[in-house]
Amino acid sequence: MKIFAVVMSLVLIGFVLWEAFEAVVLPRIVTRPFRLTRLFYRVTWGSWSAFARVLRPRRREAFISYFGPLSLLLLLALWAVGLVTGFGLLEWVAGLTAAPGRTAGVGHALYFSGTTFFTLGLGDVAPLTHLGKFITVAEAGTGFGFLALVIGYVPVIYQGFSRREVSISLLDARAGSPPSAGELLRRHADSYGQQELGLLLRDWERWSAELLESHLSYPILAYFRSQHSNQSWLAALATVLDSSAIVRVGLEGACKRQAELTFAIARHAVVDLAQVFSTPPRKPAVDRLPPDQFEALVRYLDASGLRLRDPETAERRLADLRALYEPYIHSLSVYLRLPLPPWTPRARRADNWQTSAWEKRSAAESARICAAREDESHF
Repeated sequence: MKIFAVVMSLVLIGFVLWEAFEAVVLPRIVTRPFRLTRLFYRVTWGSWSAFARVLRPRRREAFISYFGPLSLLLLLALWAVGLVTGFGLLEWVAGLTAAPGRTAGVGHALYFSGTTFFTLGLGDVAPLTHLGKFITVAEAGTGFGFLALVIGYVPVIYQGFSRREVSISLLDARAGSPPSAGELLRRHADSYGQQELGLLLRDWERWSAELLESHLSYPILAYFRSQHSNQSWLAALATVLDSSAIVRVGLEGACKRQAELTFAIARHAVVDLAQVFSTPPRKPAVDRLPPDQFEALVRYLDASGLRLRDPETAERRLADLRALYEPYIHSLSVYLRLPLPPWTPRARRADNWQTSAWEKRSAAESARICAAREDESHF
């Protein structure tokens, strides 16, 4: 029995330490068939998102937004419990004393392991043998390193989240709320806007690369939601891909080369993230851009002075480009419960920056204010 306990405790300690190393320190995709962290998120996210379905739409997004930060704390607690249990079994095998002349049981061993791991050192339970003392010192060092790892890990996660959200917030005034490719291009329709569009796509090329690096190293960031319900990192990435694809197929006067570069890295990010979350690409049940919607998009751009060269050929080429990324963003959208943006705005509405919690207006009044503010700000 004690031999079995030793083997199981060593396996548990090594497994948890390796999991923590891969999740926090190792900056690469781990393709091991079984991972505790991946299983943890599969089970907890599946249950959490399933329960969110029964909630009202207004409460649903708020409920889902708790999952990212809460799962981070639960994951760290799971690692700590695994290490305490593993060291506790070792201490039980090595021998402990809870009172003069009395050998401690498994419960005392787990209690002693917890106080040692978190460096409390109460002294009411003590090791009997030299081996037990060595295990106690090793556990105290492991606990100290674990706490230092946690202290360094949490700020890194929130720094990555903050860097991601800055660009998403900037996109609000450039592509609407929620963002859309048609609105992004419409707001950069004049000659000066074309130059701004090139700079914008270059900035989003870098943002996509940073998203790829940060979310591959720390996949938990994908579960952190944006501050507004009509914004998300996946919607922003889809908007950039849609806009780059339109420019590539022949938008007159636009920066085609920069669109190609932005499209390449954005598509790279989508594919790799789909691999991380084990969400194979699948074609959407409903086409995001059917022929009638494509014609509406062409008219929407044409009304702003943007014209596609050879619209019939452009539609076919655009369909080929969409096939390169839409199955991946659709599978991520279904898994993460993040809606994808439309190609053109579904309704005329004010942007997030044009509203506040104290403004309660009708839809018609909001539309008039939106139009007036757009005229004033040249959007």
